[in-house]
Amino acid sequence: MKHELSPLDARIIGCLIEKELTTPDQYPLSLNALVNACNQKTNRDPVLELSEAQVQAGVDALMKRFLVSDKSSYGSRATKYKHRFVNTEYGALKCSPQELGILCVMLLRGPQTPGELRARTNRLCEFVDVNEIETVLGALMSRGEEPLVARLPRAPGARESRYMHLFSGHIESVAEPMGSSVAPAESLAARVSKLEAQVEALQSALATSTSAQVKTK
Repeated sequence: MKHELSPLDARIIGCLIEKELTTPDQYPLSLNALVNACNQKTNRDPVLELSEAQVQAGVDALMKRFLVSDKSSYGSRATKYKHRFVNTEYGALKCSPQELGILCVMLLRGPQTPGELRARTNRLCEFVDVNEIETVLGALMSRGEEPLVARLPRAPGARESRYMHLFSGHIESVAEPMGSSVAPAESLAARVSKLEAQVEALQSALATSTSAQVKTK
């Protein structure tokens, strides 16, 4: 995948895409608005408590990679930020409104089933039914040499498989049934373990930062 995103990168870009679609009159976002969006208690998994400094550092890093840009309007002292990740003149990644809605929700909430995706994308785009969701997921999984989504193994007792974006690294996409080969599952387990470690590290850093802020007050 051309752009590999950390959990913080994914949260920032997901928030910018979401607000561009749902509150265009308030987009681009100021740093304060972006912090609030990253720390929302709804439509986020995991729920985070990022500081302004942490979000600013994340934005600065994304700007160096040309995935986010800043914009200041005349007469305003507040710098505002917009993504350059998808459907912009600056990048090659182009998606339909339905594809963008799915990817946005995945960036904000991680792996999800088609049913969950249908319920959670209703603010961003329209789907007739779950079958249409699955059709779009199929298109995202079959994008030539660079698929954008992979299907995870179905959890024991689960009725639906979950799907996740590939912007945080490659995952072997699995068919149903999984078959006799164990290589895809092993590759997936290693990747999921890495992602969980990244999230734990981010949460640990947040806890340390919060503790330090309390001590300085």
